[in-house]
Amino acid sequence: MQAATSVFVAKGYDGTSMEEIATKAGVSKQTIYKHFSDKDNLFAEIVLATTRQVDNVVGLVAHSLDDTKDLTRDMERLARAFLEALMNEELLQVRRLVIANAERMPSLGRDWYDQGFGRVLEMLAACFKKLADKKYLRIEDPLLAANHFSGVLLWIPINEAMFTGNNRPRKKAELDRLAAAAARTFLAAYGARPSR
Repeated sequence: MQAATSVFVAKGYDGTSMEEIATKAGVSKQTIYKHFSDKDNLFAEIVLATTRQVDNVVGLVAHSLDDTKDLTRDMERLARAFLEALMNEELLQVRRLVIANAERMPSLGRDWYDQGFGRVLEMLAACFKKLADKKYLRIEDPLLAANHFSGVLLWIPINEAMFTGNNRPRKKAELDRLAAAAARTFLAAYGARPSR
């Protein structure tokens, strides 16, 4: 799968052959076909494997908000971990491949979204609902709030990476700045208002 990922990323779906993948992996084509019936299934396995990376990182961090004593600090930590997970170079490259093949493989794109980012949004929504129940946040629609948080956080770095092809990781200070700004913006919109 590592060999296939590197070939798919370098040559795109159409430019990749099972022969090249076998050569890169140092195995026979028959070995690949034994594990993956065809190029579509191999590509799908690679794409769906990336969903677990994001889900695991955000899941660990989101649960840390359950017992928060400093919501601003913990929201910034959540934003930073989320950014770090989604700005992973390989994940950005796979994201481009999924987008490039969305019309040809719409069910793969839907599965990738549902099993990855969609699950992350649901997890964030559940977390935000708990915070609203504790009166830390004012939220009527937790899933919409999760989308707003993600949108504010990811708009700049993801769009830049998708449109420019820039896979170089941003400096830690820049990611910290983006994460802090997103957390502050989210809390300005959804944070509990002090009682008068």
